Amino acid sequence: MAPAKPRVKSRNAPLIRGVGKFSRSKMYHKRGIWAIKAKHGGSFPRHDPKPAPVQQEAKKSPKLYPADDVKIPIPNRRKPKPTKLRFRFVNALIFLPVPFSFFFFLWMLIWESKSLPQDKKDDQKAVDAALIKAIEVVQDLKAYLGARFSLRLGMKPHELVF
Repeated sequence: MAPAKPRVKSRNAPLIRGVGKFSRSKMYHKRGIWAIKAKHGGSFPRHDPKPAPVQQEAKKSPKLYPADDVKIPIPNRRKPKPTKLRFRFVNALIFLPVPFSFFFFLWMLIWESKSLPQDKKDDQKAVDAALIKAIEVVQDLKAYLGARFSLRLGMKPHELVF
């Protein structure tokens, strides 16, 4: 038997939504349901569901397996290249499994190596003092400069171009 095609439109044309042109009894005869009932002894044909097959209990696997059953690992031809910790990575030093005294010694070495010379600090203070005096003269200049030169999300000070 060919598969039934889905109906494109209803055989009972609607007059308004929910109300068909033909009554239920008219559609009963129009669809030939009376003939289907007569063919099957006065009731619709029933298709009882088949009983589900009884599943057997799963066989318990043995504790010890024979050697043929074990998969042989495929040799890996890639040579492992572990990452080496370099001295310049300051944050990575936190994860070193070393005694605290040794870690503190490394941290102090890095801290001392990053300090600026005193003459550069003095030069910067002199420039800053002159700028602060010039900014305080104008009333709203400090707020303007703060808004103009503030860093937003994703901005990096060393990449700014003026």
